[in-house]
Amino acid sequence: MPERSPMKIVILDRDGTINEGRDDYVKTADEWYPLAGALDAIARLHQAGWHVVVATNQSGLGRGLFDMATLNAMHLKMNEALARLGGRVDAVFFCPHAPEDGCECRKPRPGLFTQIGRRYGVELAGVPTVSGTLRHLQAGVAAGCQPHLVRTGHSADLDAAGLQELRAQVPGLVVHEDLAAFADTLLIGHHRKVGEPRSKPAGEAVARLADPL
Repeated sequence: MPERSPMKIVILDRDGTINEGRDDYVKTADEWYPLAGALDAIARLHQAGWHVVVATNQSGLGRGLFDMATLNAMHLKMNEALARLGGRVDAVFFCPHAPEDGCECRKPRPGLFTQIGRRYGVELAGVPTVSGTLRHLQAGVAAGCQPHLVRTGHSADLDAAGLQELRAQVPGLVVHEDLAAFADTLLIGHHRKVGEPRSKPAGEAVARLADPL
């Protein structure tokens, strides 16, 4: 009997990777808007046999900005839009705590990733994880994942110097223009040069890498 193929799983950040982020937090389903091409990318991954899982800090819960019913409504909106494209997110793992709570699940700590590994019974070594924020990538690397940066969210305006700094902090980083470009890379099996970031004019401010969640 041949050995069963290992589970194909990819772990995505949410705000700034799948949907538009906000400095004042995404607080309602009406404020949840998908980024161009992101849901189609998830649908393509799902149809190719990948299990798509989301790991997201949602400290708006701990800060009292919204409740669980509202968070569920955001994810219902996402899942309904994905279903229309023939896609799905298998599960959303979230940290509900405020920064001062000192929990193990708030990224950049790897607790959410550890939970995902246990739930699916998989070793996370080499599992691709995708985000536009430093803390998600750090959490993924701490859990053994392969880090993929998308140039959306807080990294949308990242200049060459900022990218170099990020590469120094995240070993093995692979850079893509957006989630659609990442899906292309994963499904085709090689990194397309068009995914490399464009240099910005000298003196342009480096984007904030730490998300506010």
